[in-house]
Amino acid sequence: MMLIKQDISLKPYNTFGIDVKARYFAEIKNEQDLEELFMSREAKEEKLLILGGGSNMLFTQDFNGLVVKMAIGGISYILNGNAIELTAGAGVVWNDLVMFCVTNNFAGLENLTLIPGTVGASPIQNIGAYGVELKDVFKQCRVFEIATGQFLTFTYEDCKFGYRDSVFKNEYKNKYIVTAVTFNLSTEAHLKTHYGAINAELEAQEITKPTIADVSKAVAKIRVSKLPDPTTIGNAGSFFKNPVISKTQFNQLMVNFPDVVHFDMPDNQVKIAAGWLIEQCGFKGIRDGHTGTWKNQALVLVNHGNATGQEVYNFSEKIITEVYTKFGVCLEREVNVF
Repeated sequence: MMLIKQDISLKPYNTFGIDVKARYFAEIKNEQDLEELFMSREAKEEKLLILGGGSNMLFTQDFNGLVVKMAIGGISYILNGNAIELTAGAGVVWNDLVMFCVTNNFAGLENLTLIPGTVGASPIQNIGAYGVELKDVFKQCRVFEIATGQFLTFTYEDCKFGYRDSVFKNEYKNKYIVTAVTFNLSTEAHLKTHYGAINAELEAQEITKPTIADVSKAVAKIRVSKLPDPTTIGNAGSFFKNPVISKTQFNQLMVNFPDVVHFDMPDNQVKIAAGWLIEQCGFKGIRDGHTGTWKNQALVLVNHGNATGQEVYNFSEKIITEVYTKFGVCLEREVNVF
């Protein structure tokens, strides 16, 4: 029977390690739990927060409502020639899924190695790294409609994916809960090694004909060198999105900052490396009270042990202000703030 708990600390459930409480807390292990939960008074009357791995959020205060921790597991797949249709439960740890695919030589997710969080959050955020985004391998997801209690299927088109964005963060925010995600993968690898330092890492290992396992290991090594382990120091990975600006604004920026790290995008747009902007403002590796930026990556904000969520938020405000003052570029937080 599904149990609703009261006054539960959320410190173990967010990778920043912020010590706040949830007034009510429920863990969902299957779809029946979800149906049962939404027959309860708490689910009908209280403010809701759907929680996956807690790796993309910053709590600035106690949550006066119901936190729903998604813990639906399971991985299954169908082979059809070289094509693989793989489905994973919303509570599956994302990197566990990636390792399952790499082990079984299912190509498509290898560039997304070591992204924190769970499968259920992947389409909401349209997670991405090293030239690959969730939308590139997404087929569909199964969702629970809160208002009706029905289970529905959302296709690629339904999700309206954008850069770190989807319909679930906009018009359908807080209206659906993802219970499972289905991916289109393949036994034939079409490796993407041009982004970031993947090629350089493969060359350093003298690998000339890489496999998906080689790419996954290269990505893991790069990420570990740049990003701190949340089990040793609280963080939510990349705190800010890489800003996307017009080609016109970029050309103006290049006049004063010809070394700006950037990536060309479709539709006459350019993506700017947020970490580079933050580092140029002198924020890399600094400490500000109990928070600060990571020594190897200015894009990552950290909790040195006793930071409050408000302290981290205030520090992020300083960064946003300084970057805008220096570059005229507005940073947007990638994390969700509560």
